[in-house]
Amino acid sequence: MRYNKNRPNRKELLLMASILVLNVLSLMDNGLQAQGLDRDSLNRQTQLDYEEMKQKLGLKAEMRPGPSGDLSAPNAANTDESKVRKYTLPDPLVSNEGDLITSDDAWWKIRRPQILKYLKTEMYGALPDILPSVTWQVVAENDTVIANYPVTEKLLIGKVDNASFPEIDVEIELLVGIPTAAAKAVPVVMEFGFIRWPFGSPPAEPNSYFISPYEPRWKQQLLTKGWGYAILVPSSIQADHGAGLRSGIIGLANKGKFRNPKQWGALRAWAWGASRAMDYFESDPVVDASRIGIEGTSRYGKAALVTMAFDDRFALGFIGSSGAGGASILRRNFGEQVENLASSAEYHWFCGNFLKYASDLTVDDLPIDAHSLVALCAPRPVFISAGSPFIEGQWVDAKGMFLSGVHASPVYELLGKKGFTSSDFPEMGTSMTEGEIAFRQHAGGHSTGPNWSTWIAWASRYWNQFK
Repeated sequence: MRYNKNRPNRKELLLMASILVLNVLSLMDNGLQAQGLDRDSLNRQTQLDYEEMKQKLGLKAEMRPGPSGDLSAPNAANTDESKVRKYTLPDPLVSNEGDLITSDDAWWKIRRPQILKYLKTEMYGALPDILPSVTWQVVAENDTVIANYPVTEKLLIGKVDNASFPEIDVEIELLVGIPTAAAKAVPVVMEFGFIRWPFGSPPAEPNSYFISPYEPRWKQQLLTKGWGYAILVPSSIQADHGAGLRSGIIGLANKGKFRNPKQWGALRAWAWGASRAMDYFESDPVVDASRIGIEGTSRYGKAALVTMAFDDRFALGFIGSSGAGGASILRRNFGEQVENLASSAEYHWFCGNFLKYASDLTVDDLPIDAHSLVALCAPRPVFISAGSPFIEGQWVDAKGMFLSGVHASPVYELLGKKGFTSSDFPEMGTSMTEGEIAFRQHAGGHSTGPNWSTWIAWASRYWNQFK
């Protein structure tokens, strides 16, 4: 259904009002919606879930507290490179049996499945054997203009079948924008983000005032190439707190019960939602499903990397400031640490088993690290983005994210692709875009904004070859 943005009629106003309600709800915590919780109750429910998981794990030691992001605190996180300890990373090209992986066949049949299993059982969690289907419906369509580029935007709702547990309702929100004049199916870059359409522009990117006013926004830059864009709303898939683990897609699949230690956390749930969006793209004739990119920043950068690793249908990754739990090497005692991730504030991103590494075990006991996650993306191109240490800060550990690319490069090279051409951490602003793993630390804040033009130029090498 279309609407006249200048003179909407009564039906169109009702449609717009319904979309507004959807968007307001999407910006609220899913757990608060489902359970009618106030903030104190939300915290209590989160702590209850957290304690339940610790009890199931039977942990003998107390949870170790993580360092503080406040540099003036007595327990401030380390930001001094000279104080980074020595550590040994699991070799992505040495099998569990100690055999060196020297062929692409051995990578696909032996080593990759081993790494994938560890990431499932020890960090991000396993999906249920049976998951409900998703039915996509276009609820509104809008012809608009972005920086002189005519665009047709569609707002879709992915209704998740809840026949097995009607008490929980999940409706995934997805916005898709395609150049109106497109003569054939176009590439699309999907961002984990928020939707405020059709009631004005989305909120400014974090730290956007550190982006040059002459740098076009991401949608405009994509449209300049003739590409489309999409926004997937993570909170419509799974709430971003522990109290929400008994609602959302995790709660629906688990029929409202507490998780067991091996079951998935929010990062894999968001990635699952991205995969369902990919299902939709494969059915839309105006979208080239062979050229879909995934982008996200911070926790959504983690989700974008998890999406790339677990679903090989995504062609390109743009991983922004993902830090610990994403692209940053966990064994580095710099910035955020495993103990922070396993705290009651962030544990819901991961499976319950991950808590062990901040209690009875240590990070050195992990059979994988961030480079393992990047390696699973091979041979597909991945761009790792970071902001300035003076503006974004050092909590996300830009060098640690760069090093994950360094240590994943041998896998790319085994598969006939190019990793990093140097293991030396580049100066801020330097574009390392020669290979299928790329890196750039821009001069802005906690955002991919200043790196979009670099990413698009790099991505064009891969997508232009399809023209």
